[in-house]
Amino acid sequence: MAKLLYAFSCSIDGFIAGPGGDMSWLTPFLGPPPADLLPRIGALLVGRRTFDGDDPHKGGPGEGKAFGGGWEGPQVVLTHRAPGPVPGVTFAADLATAVSTAKAAAGDKYVNVLGAEVARQCLEAGVLDEILALPVPVLLGSGVRVFSRTGPPVRLSPVGPSWYRIEY
Repeated sequence: MAKLLYAFSCSIDGFIAGPGGDMSWLTPFLGPPPADLLPRIGALLVGRRTFDGDDPHKGGPGEGKAFGGGWEGPQVVLTHRAPGPVPGVTFAADLATAVSTAKAAAGDKYVNVLGAEVARQCLEAGVLDEILALPVPVLLGSGVRVFSRTGPPVRLSPVGPSWYRIEY
C-alpha cells in the first residue's frame, strides 16, 4: 500500500516559500532530487495554492511540470475550487477522498505531498507517513513555513539521510 511522503526543500529557517508563495528564492539552488526518490513516487497529492502557485523552474524547460519535468504521473489536487478538466489531474474536495484517490493511483509507490497546508492536514489526520527534508543554505526570514501548526511535538525516527518516519 502506498505511503504518504512530504518531500520538500526549505530554507534553514524553515520556509518552503517566500512571502506570497514566491519560489524564486529556490531557483539558484535547484538540482536533481535524490537519485532514488523520483522512481519511488507513484502519484502526487497537491494543494490548490501549490497547483496554482509560483514555479522555481520558471523560464526553464521544466516550467509547470512536477520536479521540473523529471517526473510524470497522476496528480490529485485537494481543492474546493476545481477548474475545468486538466489531463492527468483529479480534483478532490476533501482530504479523505484525495488521500484514497492518490494512494490508489500510486499503487505500491509513494504519494508525494506538495504544499505545506496539505502536509499539515495529513499530519493532523494521522495519514502522513514520512518526511524528506532537503535544507537549502539560505535564510528567508518570512514566508510559508514547512509546518505551521500548534499542538504537541511530533516525534520522528530516522529512515536515512534527511528522511524520517512519523511516530504517531
